[in-house]
Amino acid sequence: MARWILGLVAAAFLAALPGTALADKIKNPIAIFSGLDKITGRIISFEAAIDETVEFGAFLVTPRVCYTRPITEPQNSSAFVEVDEITVSGSTKTLFGGWIFASSPGLHGVEHPIYDVWLIGCKGGTVVIPELNDASQPPQAPVPLQKPAAPTPAPGKKKP
Repeated sequence: MARWILGLVAAAFLAALPGTALADKIKNPIAIFSGLDKITGRIISFEAAIDETVEFGAFLVTPRVCYTRPITEPQNSSAFVEVDEITVSGSTKTLFGGWIFASSPGLHGVEHPIYDVWLIGCKGGTVVIPELNDASQPPQAPVPLQKPAAPTPAPGKKKP
């Protein structure tokens, strides 16, 4: 128990050190999803490579990017996903385009009367992409406000 508390205190101390980036992320080549078919009650897990379109029921799921966090940080997988629906007439209709989060599937999940799709995680990434904290970036010089220019009179009219 004492080792566990000591480890927790050490982790908090390291996180508070300046220059440590708590927002580091890993870009992954594969996104892992689960889909629910509400008619049959089946849940199916499937994978999609980045920029690859995978068909799930009437959905066309295309992940554009999938990020995870390093193992030393709290896990939170997130992905930018586009979901289109194949309509009865055979055309496609865009249903969703945005970020979804594995830790909060209901936050921005793809919901539909027949199908639901949510992110489970990402895999295959090996390179950590460091993000700078606000404290490590140089301060920006303030931009002075300018007064709007006076309107110019129409041609042929004199100023009063």
